[in-house]
Amino acid sequence: MDKNQATGLILFAAVILVYSLFFASGPEPVIEPQTDNTTQVQSQSPDREAAEADSIAPGDSLQTIATQQKYGDFSSLVNGEERFYTLENDGLKISFSSKGGEIQRVEVKNFKTYDQQALILFDQEFGDLEYEINAPQGKIGLNELYFDVSESTSGTAEERVNQLVFTANVGAGTLKRVYTLPESGYQLGHVLEGSGLGSLVSDETVTLNWSTELQKLEEDMEESRRKTYMNFYTVDESYDYLTTGDSEDAQQIGEPLKWVAFKQRFFTSGVIASNQFAGGNLAQETPLDASSVKRMYATLTLPMNEEVSYYFGPNNYKILKQVTPEFDKNVDMGYVFVSWVNKYIIVNLFHWLENFFDNYGVIIILIVFIIKLFLLPLTYKSYIGMAKMRVIKPEIDELKEKYGDDQTKMQQEQMKLFGQLGVSPISGCLPMVLQMPFLLAMFFFFPNSIELRQESFLWAHDLSTYDSILNLPFTIPFYGSHVSLFTLLMTLSQIAYTHFNNQLTTAQGPMKNIGYIMPVVFMFVLNSFPAALSFYYFVSNMVTFGQQALIKQFVDDSKIRQKVEESKAKNANKKKSKFQMRIEQAMKAAENKKSEPAKKKGKQK
Repeated sequence: MDKNQATGLILFAAVILVYSLFFASGPEPVIEPQTDNTTQVQSQSPDREAAEADSIAPGDSLQTIATQQKYGDFSSLVNGEERFYTLENDGLKISFSSKGGEIQRVEVKNFKTYDQQALILFDQEFGDLEYEINAPQGKIGLNELYFDVSESTSGTAEERVNQLVFTANVGAGTLKRVYTLPESGYQLGHVLEGSGLGSLVSDETVTLNWSTELQKLEEDMEESRRKTYMNFYTVDESYDYLTTGDSEDAQQIGEPLKWVAFKQRFFTSGVIASNQFAGGNLAQETPLDASSVKRMYATLTLPMNEEVSYYFGPNNYKILKQVTPEFDKNVDMGYVFVSWVNKYIIVNLFHWLENFFDNYGVIIILIVFIIKLFLLPLTYKSYIGMAKMRVIKPEIDELKEKYGDDQTKMQQEQMKLFGQLGVSPISGCLPMVLQMPFLLAMFFFFPNSIELRQESFLWAHDLSTYDSILNLPFTIPFYGSHVSLFTLLMTLSQIAYTHFNNQLTTAQGPMKNIGYIMPVVFMFVLNSFPAALSFYYFVSNMVTFGQQALIKQFVDDSKIRQKVEESKAKNANKKKSKFQMRIEQAMKAAENKKSEPAKKKGKQK
């Protein structure tokens, strides 16, 4: 800037200053707001005034920009009024929110918790269920968006379906969440439909995030945690589960999934794909305190417009079997060699008896009688086998006196004697072994049978848990701090049965005493198991005891002895069978192997 420019600028500034001091007008009068506008402001609530104050706050523009950056074209759906809606049938009552169009709470009707409260399988207060879509600016959770809602009913009078539709219009596109609930049952249908979204989404993949703290539904927390775990089933028909212990477990599933279930002892929450989930991350953990039974997490991916269904309901085998393939795995029927007994015999027998009796203690008694009647031929064979061993006891005693010091020779002569007399040493045991699948099947059936839940019988207030007649002021290791009367009765009946059985057999020494030890062991094991299981074993022991006492009245030992003598005369010159020869050879080989070290020591000396 040169000298002339500086001088002109100073003179110009001086003129402006003089004019403002001597010729500028005074302050303009304040224009009062119109009367109508003033009335409108006064009629607004304090919350509305605060909202308007916030709307003109200096930071509002920054918040708007942040919202726009996060949600993009979906930012128009971020503000709205939250309303709640309900879908209900004879089994479920499900609450939804217009904010997200998501499930808020699921109540299973006709069931109560152990303390007679409403049975809630899912609640947003203790978990989170949310769908996410992929937009160019990142993932957007639908629980942040507001939807318009419409309700309708479709289907025939016999098969009516209640429908709830959540709609969000964004640009030229539409997001729609459709829920369908039949008039009966425990399944809720759902589909997330997207149309005309175009560049508003980066792809049509949807992420389902489901986390929940499973609340205590049953009285016995320890048993509840033991029976609570996550199950899943892959599209290639492979069933698996996360660890059932108290430790944390997580697994990333890299193959397509058909369904995932949060399985509790008597109830299950699950999600099933109509086609498949592309994959998922699953995890569960057990809290250190008693705030919840377990925490479970599932993250699943699926295409938009893929229909899914939710199951919220009881672990009833017949109901679960109709949901989707292998969903009945949420009821533990036991190992392969016993599960067939439960699936094809016990379940059907149990439900058939329910048509005639509503007392589950009576049903258990009838199940025992029916099974024992079915197995009576095996019981009879077992008794006859033991009777044969009893009548040949004198011959066995003679062999023991003659070859007592030579066990190998003793066993060889015993096998020879059994062949001559037509007696099999396992004839009394084999029929009992064939009955074992039924005894073991009950070990899985009763603890997992929801039909017994909160059903009382005699002094047991709930057949699905232990019957405590005395609470101890201390805890006995491996036993507990209570006394179960049904377990005591089972133990006493087993000891009585063992004593009676020992009179019919030739068992001696440790084999004779082990029959008295096992009932005591089971008393410790079953003390905290459901009362229905101990009651079943008690009744089963008593019926078996009665059957054998009755058979004894019709079996004459002298006639059995006569048949044994006839077999002895018939088999006097009979050649040894190949099986007997192989057994003798095996015995000789074992004896030679034992004698080799002694021979080597003799040579060394």
